[in-house]
Amino acid sequence: MIKYLGSKRALAGAIAAGAAELGARSAADLFAGTTRVGQALRSAGLEVLSNDTAAYSEAFGQAYVAAGADVDRARIRRLLRHLQALPPVDGYVTETFCRRSRYFMPENGMRIDAVRDEIGRLDLDPVERGILLTSLLEAADRVDSTVGVQMAYLKRWAPRARNALELREPAMVAGPPGRVARADANALAPELDGIDLAYVDPPYNQHSYLGNYHVWETLVRWDAPQHYGVACKRVDCRTRKSAYNRRAPALAALAGLIEHVATPWLVVSFSDEGFHRPGEVEALLRRRGHVGAVGVPRPRYVGARIGIHDPAGRRVGTVSHLENTEHLFVCGPDRRRVERALVSISRALVRHDGAGGNPPAGRAPEGRHAAVHASHL
Repeated sequence: MIKYLGSKRALAGAIAAGAAELGARSAADLFAGTTRVGQALRSAGLEVLSNDTAAYSEAFGQAYVAAGADVDRARIRRLLRHLQALPPVDGYVTETFCRRSRYFMPENGMRIDAVRDEIGRLDLDPVERGILLTSLLEAADRVDSTVGVQMAYLKRWAPRARNALELREPAMVAGPPGRVARADANALAPELDGIDLAYVDPPYNQHSYLGNYHVWETLVRWDAPQHYGVACKRVDCRTRKSAYNRRAPALAALAGLIEHVATPWLVVSFSDEGFHRPGEVEALLRRRGHVGAVGVPRPRYVGARIGIHDPAGRRVGTVSHLENTEHLFVCGPDRRRVERALVSISRALVRHDGAGGNPPAGRAPEGRHAAVHASHL
């Protein structure tokens, strides 16, 4: 999977364990991103609806959530070999992301141009198209020159940028095949009748995922957009705004989603490096049912750990903090199930962190402890 700010790689297994403990057989991942959580839920046996407004997320969803055993994997491998062997093309990616900016070395930019042009010409069904686009996105990510977000690129080429672009077949995810949507989460939430659980992981600060990953969005849309700034962002980064990326309307947007989502069970996660306070989110969830929470310490993104430097590369400042807390809430109609889900989540988190790691801190509903350390919200 690609490098992704806010990735739930470390939490996905725990979220899936909690969903299984709740008895959920189906789930909607309303802000799916790279589908880390959707994949874990599918692997746990749930039928998943993967949703996001980003075109790149739709491609990941087709490859990792919707792709079933009926996909002709031999055909996929033949297509990947064909794409890998194409002669280079000096096109939009080469001009925009190699010359005007420095995300890729030109030799890789020309290979990306060639592959993406050919994907557009091939006769593919939506799942096949998603698989090939996912292979290209992941290949490009392995040779980019960023610290994981595309708001900027490194002043000196990252060592991996000199590697040759290599297309690999995305792995098949076990479990029942699901569905993919590209809808506004708040509009989709009331239409989830018949789905047991919604996982809610909205944007939590002013930085939009479209702006952070505009290169991937362009590779999937392949619309040669006009761009602006040193980072060559798509111009629609200025207009495709989410209420979740603005402090004033963010809580109201979350409140509306929680109020209207049609699923009986909710799992909500967010970082404390954002607009929302744990007590505010808990109060919204308590309108729907019993609530429990776990707090998980996590290191900040790699850019924060690198530090603040001037244009000459000298360290000129100190980053305020290197660790955040990820808050994970479980909400639903049965208090005992919520408590059991918290236990499963906490155990899964401890297993993931390994022996000797700090256990997560949490609080069970109505002040009861769900076999985790107490933490006051």
